[in-house]
Amino acid sequence: MASSDTPKVGTVVWTDLTVPQAELLRDFYGSVVGWTHEPVSMGSYNDFSMVPPGSTTPATGICHARGVNEDLPPVWMIYIAVERLEESLERCRELGGTVLAAPRAVGNQGRYAVIRDPAGAVAALYESVTP
Repeated sequence: MASSDTPKVGTVVWTDLTVPQAELLRDFYGSVVGWTHEPVSMGSYNDFSMVPPGSTTPATGICHARGVNEDLPPVWMIYIAVERLEESLERCRELGGTVLAAPRAVGNQGRYAVIRDPAGAVAALYESVTP
């Protein structure tokens, strides 16, 4: 997530794209929409924060489909803030949704999990760590 502020529950807090060839899509969107990029170290490789023209604040991310992101679908994934991730995942299941990727950490900022709703749309639910 791009900000250290605690996000308001129910808001979209981040968007990213996870694909096998992140550099290719990084350069594609750089040319098409004018984004520049900043590397985000994933250990043995970099993912990318994409920065809009005239800004210093990243607007989105483009990530490699490997490591912790290997099982994520190649879609523009939105991350929606929830108060309690486990409760939201249970409610998702109760209402006919599916958990596609189990909860995982986002550094020391929070945790997220990926769901598919009953219509087939995919999103991530994000729980911020309260300081």
